[in-house]
Order: sequence, then structure tokens, then C-alpha cells
Amino acid sequence: MSTTPCAPRGAIRRYAARGSLALSATALAFTLTVGSAPFAGPAVAATGCAGAESDFNGDGIRDTAIADPGATVNGVAKTGVVHIVYGGGRGVLELTQEAAKGGTSEAGDFFGHALAVYDADLDGCSDLAIGSPYEDNGSVVDVGRVLVVYGSATGLGAGKATVNYQQGTAPMAGATSEAQDWMGYSLAAGTSSTGVPFLAVGIPGEDRGTVVDAGAVVYFSGATTVTAASIDQGDAKAGEVPDDPESYDRFGTSIAATPTHLAIGAPGESEGTLVDAGSVTIFSHTLVSGVPKPLNVITQNTPNVSNASAAGDGFATSIAAVPHREAGATSTTESLLVVGIPGEDVGTIVDAGAVQVFRLDAAGAYTETSWIDQNSANVLSSSEAGDHFGQRVVAANTAVNDVSTPTATRAAIGVPGEDGSNVVADRGQVQVVPLIGSPGASDVLLAPGAGMPVDEPRQYIGTSIAATSAGFYIGAPYGPAEAHAVYLYPWNVASSGAPIQTFKPGEGGIPADTATFGTVVR
Repeated sequence: MSTTPCAPRGAIRRYAARGSLALSATALAFTLTVGSAPFAGPAVAATGCAGAESDFNGDGIRDTAIADPGATVNGVAKTGVVHIVYGGGRGVLELTQEAAKGGTSEAGDFFGHALAVYDADLDGCSDLAIGSPYEDNGSVVDVGRVLVVYGSATGLGAGKATVNYQQGTAPMAGATSEAQDWMGYSLAAGTSSTGVPFLAVGIPGEDRGTVVDAGAVVYFSGATTVTAASIDQGDAKAGEVPDDPESYDRFGTSIAATPTHLAIGAPGESEGTLVDAGSVTIFSHTLVSGVPKPLNVITQNTPNVSNASAAGDGFATSIAAVPHREAGATSTTESLLVVGIPGEDVGTIVDAGAVQVFRLDAAGAYTETSWIDQNSANVLSSSEAGDHFGQRVVAANTAVNDVSTPTATRAAIGVPGEDGSNVVADRGQVQVVPLIGSPGASDVLLAPGAGMPVDEPRQYIGTSIAATSAGFYIGAPYGPAEAHAVYLYPWNVASSGAPIQTFKPGEGGIPADTATFGTVVR
């Protein structure tokens, strides 16, 4: 079995030292401006938009965004495109950078490397944030940027002008673009418990002075006036962030959020001499001096966390978070945080991978509620070297206003290095587990040949997963062309169960000519 699953360009890895100061340790707080005037569009409902989940055109039916960041556009390779499949059979929009009115497609942009859906202007229509971390700025390569494309009653990008977030331009005019910053590598978005829309953008290649690839996150908040602030390890903008920046921490590689909490992963964080052990830092959406308030930091060496940190664990390579309500509580103010540790050794089994689940209270205090690996009691499958269980994690709570239950609160875990029982190398799989109670009580397995029709080597199923209240998506962007597809499953699917919807190149209005179709889905 391969111990290092293949990944597209964009897999975070160690880079040689380069560049110098980009974002300073002092607070960077901005107001989004267009020309000299603040961006202060009215937060009024768009005609036909009623706030349905991921509804870009206001018809009340869920739409699906499927990224193909390796796609060729107008003859230019690896520029990227996002396919918008409108629900109810209402067509497909090919969203290139030109179609989004956000610039020009260039070779190696990888437009669509990250996606996030939220109602940025509170008009009731869903809006789409698109990360392009390898976007160049003139001769400065791979600085990255994010476009926010607004939904409307006539479709995505057909109403309000697209907003371009890039270092060195408003509202980030005080920040400097540097080579290999990778702004837009990760995204998380939503609405806080106080009703404020937010977008968190990872910049894991950001340097802090001579500290290479320390990483940073920019937090945009507000509907009528959008502000932005940088979040860095070890600064004092909103009270000391409880960690210090080190080279190759890659803070901002992963981000997750609920209405109560913001979580930022740094899988390259060292614990003493343990390189790439990993950490996750917890914040509140409450702004102090314009910056989310830091609450806590979790590593495998912090108190009351099982299994000590080890070099190469990659704790928080991926993270997910969902709202949580304990029995007896009268409101949903807590969160469950799911942390993927794909480099975790299980006993002597190298890089088998694991997942830890933490309950977060409103103040950021944490309690570990589960340790999950493929050798856990009653969990289907078994740990093997190079499985990388936890390379991707997503989660959903389909009943956020009720006490959390195993049925309503579940996670999907990617295992891209899993071999098939017929010795199909690295075909991958996805394992679905409850986040309440024993993970082995009702877990489910889905894999090529077992819920997906094509069973070929090196499909790396589990590198692309997305969660919604209606179900979860599994993308199949790798392997032979006939395997490329996106599958939507209900959360109550049985092992090897069939998808309720399949999106495939050449079908349903989706172009047949794709490259990495399904790398990211929202």
C-alpha cells in the first residue's frame, strides 16, 4: 500500500525558505471600499430569494457547485472552472473567472481549489466564495485570491458585482502579496449567532518576518459594511493567541466554523522537536478590536487529550465543526469539532490515520468525546499502513435546534489510501460515523465497487467530501476518466448503498471535457 497518496498541486507540504514579511504582527483592520466610498450595499431581500440552503437563483431548490480546478479554459491549462448545477433541472452554469466578472483565466490559477457558500449580503440568496490560491499578481507567483460571486433571482453572478479579495487591494490594502502565500487555500463561511455573515480565508504560506510559511487567516465580517482583519499565531490583537508562529506551521491550512466558534488548523505545528505534529486554535466570532477573540488551542499534548503528539501526525490536516446541544440545554451554544489526523500511527501501523472529536462550550473549553480509528471497537474496516484515515472530514447536524443525537449528528471521514479487498491499490473509501455515542454503533462504508460503480486503482476516494443538511457529497476526481463523478448520499445511507443523485461529465448539461471534476463540492 502506498504510504503517500497522490494529491493534486495544492497539497500542503514543506517548502524551502523564501520571502520575508508579509502580514505584520500588528492588527490589520480594514473596511471594504469601492473607490473612496465604503462598500455599504443595503441588506435587503432579493426578489425571489427566501434563504434556502445553497440556493443561488432563488427558486427554493438546492443548487450544487462542483469545482474542476485543473480544467483548461480557452486553451489555457489548469486555470479552473466551477460548474453550477441548478436544482430542479434548471441548467448548468460554467463559472470561469471571466464569467464571474472577476478577472482573466491564467495557466496554473487552479480556480475553485476551495469553495464556501453563505449569504454574504443577507438578501436571502446564497453567494459563493471561490479560492484561487495559485493566482499570480504580476510577476509575483502563487499569491492567491478569493472571489465572492453573488446569487440573485436570475442566477449566480447575474446581480451584484463580484468582489475580489486580494492582498494589497481594498479591504486588504495594508497587506503585501508575496510569492507562495496561497491566499484562498481554505475557506469557511456562514452566519454568526448574532446574525453577522463571515468569511474566513486561509493563507497558509504567509511569512511572519523571517518565519517562513507561518500562515495566517483573514476574517471578513458584515453585510452592509464588510471589515477584514488578520489572525496570526502569537499576536496580541484580541488578547494573545495562545500559540507562537514557527516556520512551516501552515496556520490556516484548514478552517471550520459554526455560528458560535471558528477553528483554524495548523497541521505543520511542531511540538518541541516533533515536526508536523499539528494544532487547532479556537476563536469566538465576538470581535475584539475588530478581530475574533481567541479562546483555546488544542494539540495532542494539551491536557485531557488522548494519544500524545508524534512527528508527522498532521493533527488538523482537516477539520469540521457543527452546532451541538447537550441534553437539558435550552439553546444551541456549543459545537462539536472533528479533527482529522491522517498521519497518526495506530500502534505499529504507520500513517493509518485517526480522528478525534471535541465538544466545545461557548467559552472555548473543550472535552474530548471520541477517538476514532479503523481499529476502534465495532468500527467497520481495519487500520492499515498508509490508509490516511481522516485526510478529509466533514460533518452535519440536521436538527440544530434539538438535543444532538447519533442519527442527526454525523461525520463523513475520507480514507484515500485504503486498498480494495481485491487488492485495488489506493482506491479509497469514505466512512460515515455518528458523533454522539459509540462511533461503531452505526457506521457505514462507501467505496468504489461498494456504492460507486467504478473500482479502479488510485481513485483516492475520500479526498473530496462535502456535508449538507440534505446529505453528503463524495467527489471522484482521480483515476480513469470514466470514474470522474460526484455522488450525493443521504445521511441514513446503508453500507454500499446507492447515491440519490449522480453528477457526471457529459450528462445533464455538464460538459464532457473535464480534468479534475469533483475536486471540491459545495
